[in-house]
Amino acid sequence: MSADAPLSPPPSRLPNVGTTIFTVMSALAAEKNAVNLGQGFPDFDCDPKIVDAVTRAMQGGLNQYPPMAGVPSLRQAIAAKIGKLYGRAYDADSEITVTAGATQALLTAILCAVHPGDEVIVLEPCYDSYLPAIELAGGKPVPVMLDAPHFRIPFDRLAAAITPRTRMILINTPHNPTGTIWREDDMRQLAALLSGTDILLLSDEVYEHMVYDGQAHQSVARHPELARRSFVVSSFGKTYHVTGWKVGYVAAPAALMAEFRKVHQFNVFTVNTPVQHGLADYMADPAPYLELPAFYQAKRDFFRAGLADTRFKLLPSDGTYFQCVDYSAISDMSEADFAMWLTREIGVAAIPVSAFYSQPRESGVVRFCFAKREETLALALERLRKL
Repeated sequence: MSADAPLSPPPSRLPNVGTTIFTVMSALAAEKNAVNLGQGFPDFDCDPKIVDAVTRAMQGGLNQYPPMAGVPSLRQAIAAKIGKLYGRAYDADSEITVTAGATQALLTAILCAVHPGDEVIVLEPCYDSYLPAIELAGGKPVPVMLDAPHFRIPFDRLAAAITPRTRMILINTPHNPTGTIWREDDMRQLAALLSGTDILLLSDEVYEHMVYDGQAHQSVARHPELARRSFVVSSFGKTYHVTGWKVGYVAAPAALMAEFRKVHQFNVFTVNTPVQHGLADYMADPAPYLELPAFYQAKRDFFRAGLADTRFKLLPSDGTYFQCVDYSAISDMSEADFAMWLTREIGVAAIPVSAFYSQPRESGVVRFCFAKREETLALALERLRKL
């Protein structure tokens, strides 16, 4: 072999992972000048006050490494918010860690707790980072299908999936991609199911402030039997319309958090200092997150009212900034093909819900994101009414 010949790559740790559907659809949307309701991020600016707070921190010289677990004032603000909203007292020093976004938080929680051969139950459809994270830890994902078309939790199948090898259950409320939420009775059933076991819970709650129609967000932090075994993950990017800042956090009992930080310190170490200080300053006013449900419900209602004039069948959207629709009255194409066709021919990008399953599964449903300006949604609706 020539000395300058390229080396063969090592065996892949993720042999079944390719380019994500989000990258594919966003690229196609840009190519076709389509309205991008696929990838989940706002097309409007954040509050200038939060930018000013970060700028003040930068200009004030807060630009060196912060503590590994996060700036103390931000951890204290997070603990105070959780205590006020959900009634759970987390110690800011030993039970709160600031992370480089929720995806890093999820991966770190899995890496610190899941050992090779451990089973992790995942409710599908699910966010696309869950299964690769489990596989990187050497764990075995155990998918349990939510009950379509309304995607309720099948507690009988969930109970049947638990084995002596079950290490963790991963839940997500409000739920991406379906927009459903866990309710108080669901949490009680889960607590009863896990009582007397050592099974851990990883609760992805990044859309915690996007719950509609007067419903309360059922954080696992509200429920002592669940909180004592849980890593609770949330996202400042989602809450404050700054997804590109990639800052989130984890709350967990001290013993779990000690293990989390062992991994965190080596896969990230710590998170952007001035942004942390800016967030701590901005959190002094709770109005931005307390007003978020009404803000996004207005967008949801506007979008749903427009979709009612189309041939799409609306599915419930009780939380998140996503709206799923059944397109079976329009086409019998696969979800991926329909999403591609919709982008190319109609000029609106969506995401096929089939992309959120580990195995091929078709239900004739695509997901739209309504975290957009009203004029963006209006243009999309104008195009969708042509179907």
